[in-house]
Amino acid sequence: MRHIFFFLLIVMLSPISWGADFDKGFSAYEKGDYATALREWTPLAEQGYASAQNNLGNMYAKGEGVLLDPRTVKKDELLAELGDATAQFLLGYKYAKGEGVLQDHKTAVKWYTLSMQAKD
Repeated sequence: MRHIFFFLLIVMLSPISWGADFDKGFSAYEKGDYATALREWTPLAEQGYASAQNNLGNMYAKGEGVLLDPRTVKKDELLAELGDATAQFLLGYKYAKGEGVLQDHKTAVKWYTLSMQAKD
């Protein structure tokens, strides 16, 4: 009986069960339906689904369907300073577009360059 419980628990928490909701959120996001994307991705993010966490973070960073959250820039800055290539790239993008920070192309190039060097 205990084995059945653990099997059901694993199945319920597996990424396979996340797929449909994540895809529904992604489809909604692509259509600009940020409310549905937020509704679909938030529970997944809270359960530790990294792709949902990343996408929600980007929504908050860009203010898509939510209030712009400057804490995401601070988080990216901390990770970028630690050498995280993805955070460095995202920070470069934010500076290039002026999303959550003042637009600064020189700083954008700095972060883009560091992100490319980190991937070597």
